[in-house]
Amino acid sequence: MKASDYIAQFLSEQGVACVFELSGGMITHLLDSIYCLGKVRIVSMHHEQGAAFAADAVGRMTGIPGVALATSGPGATNLLTGIGSCYFDSSPAVFITGQVNRNEQKGNRAIRQLGFQETDIVSIAKPITKGAWLVNDPAELPTRLQEAFELALSGRPGPVLLDIPMDVQRAEIAVPPTLRAEPRQLGDPAEVRAFMQQLLGALQASQRPLILVGGGIRAAGMGEALREFAVKLGVPVVNSLMAVDVLPFDSPLRVGMIGSYGNRWANLSIGASDLLIVLGSRLDIRQTGALTEEFKDRRELFHVDAESGEMNNRVTGCYTLQADLRTFFTHALDVLDEQKTVYREWLDEIRKLRAQHPDTAELRDVPGINPNIFMHRLSAASQAASAYVVDVGQHQMWAAQSLDLTSDQRCLTSGGMGSMGFALPAAIGTALATAPRPVVMIAGDGGFQCNIQELQTVVRNKLPLKIVVVNNRTHGMVRQFQESYFEARYQSTLWGYDTPDFARVAEAYNITGHTITEMNEIDEGVTWLWHDPTKPALLQVMVDTYVNSYPKIAFGQPITCMEPDFQPLDMEGT
Repeated sequence: MKASDYIAQFLSEQGVACVFELSGGMITHLLDSIYCLGKVRIVSMHHEQGAAFAADAVGRMTGIPGVALATSGPGATNLLTGIGSCYFDSSPAVFITGQVNRNEQKGNRAIRQLGFQETDIVSIAKPITKGAWLVNDPAELPTRLQEAFELALSGRPGPVLLDIPMDVQRAEIAVPPTLRAEPRQLGDPAEVRAFMQQLLGALQASQRPLILVGGGIRAAGMGEALREFAVKLGVPVVNSLMAVDVLPFDSPLRVGMIGSYGNRWANLSIGASDLLIVLGSRLDIRQTGALTEEFKDRRELFHVDAESGEMNNRVTGCYTLQADLRTFFTHALDVLDEQKTVYREWLDEIRKLRAQHPDTAELRDVPGINPNIFMHRLSAASQAASAYVVDVGQHQMWAAQSLDLTSDQRCLTSGGMGSMGFALPAAIGTALATAPRPVVMIAGDGGFQCNIQELQTVVRNKLPLKIVVVNNRTHGMVRQFQESYFEARYQSTLWGYDTPDFARVAEAYNITGHTITEMNEIDEGVTWLWHDPTKPALLQVMVDTYVNSYPKIAFGQPITCMEPDFQPLDMEGT
């Protein structure tokens, strides 16, 4: 069989429903084979970065590795930001790049390039992939494909890259039986049970325990298991930015988001807790603040993670278990009876903190539209949505603080890479993965302009995206940083930066657009956004340029000390 035909067949047999690409000479064999087989949808993007972000979203939403293709040279290098996003946010993905013919590769010659667009993408991508290989031997191709899919799914999920020369793609190869890739399990059941016995003993002495969940819960596909685990223990749950969607908004055990821009009551709850169970979170600086000793304090901390290096890394003195969360929950739930303990006083204390510090009061004096209130009202109107896909910036924090997610809604954002431009292409991938349900996309004016060209992909594929652009006419998060540390010198965030009228831009793509500017227009605006759930629409939400994201951990202070009530003691470096 022709190698490219085998790749097309293999992708179909892995359950891959679509691939994302921007056409180029070195992937023409692949595109033709996938087209002729007719079993995998080809989605043509307008930038390879968009293809990578779309694949990232599909991997997160389905648990099947998302797939993006790119030609050699600039096509391959344009994938890198999206590959990094998959790596840092644990998204299973396989990236296939075309390479020049084997006789056009420079090999060990002391030259920069032999073939046109020849680029050593494997060496460039290795630090941000779980594996990256140049497949120069056609006979190796079936094994490498199988290995790529299994590796992408196993342990902590992530991206794998295969670089395939054009003459290898058109070579004839022997075709082995194709096996569906399955993740390799990580963790010893006996160690899980021993860890749980130790944890249950500690819980007996605890009065204020919390479960802290991160993006690893969704990466492992363990959202339902986490909910059962929390209910059986009776322990309330705080979440990182990457786990906003793990518990529905109305869950009695849901506390809220912690971290740099976390809900004030959630950060205060962390400060008051006496025991933390950390599942699928790496406890990075945006969760804990800079003072890790104060974060750990005297409380016991039990940490489960697929990667040993993430435990006792920044926060030390933890009881640890290396296991993937599928293995952990499978055996942890076996040792738990129905709920016996209810921490009623602790839950009442958390409820009081929330009533004292509501998210909608953080910006109570803001002129014009209060973004936290807007997010709540957007949620109320968006019950039909399968997911919210959120870009990077201040709007990302307002959304994470205030979206009211239901039990069947997801929330995707770019966490570790923190890349502006993520939301629109990722929303395209999400919409294809959850069709025919609509998807809400939320971006700021800065991030939206990074991949605005993908509006045409939305139109061509008739995707029901409900696009919200929070426009404060500035790069708001960095402008806030400049306000704090650079005496309000707003170079390149406000000075030397501007935005178009996004509602009019949408109309140019044949997408209906609408703008709101005042609080009394919110309900009308979100109702307009959903006037036809089957079609894309763009709502531009004008927000005051100088509105800050609060609360914010005062850098150099404990997690319980938040701006604007406390001031930073040092300049933050992240």
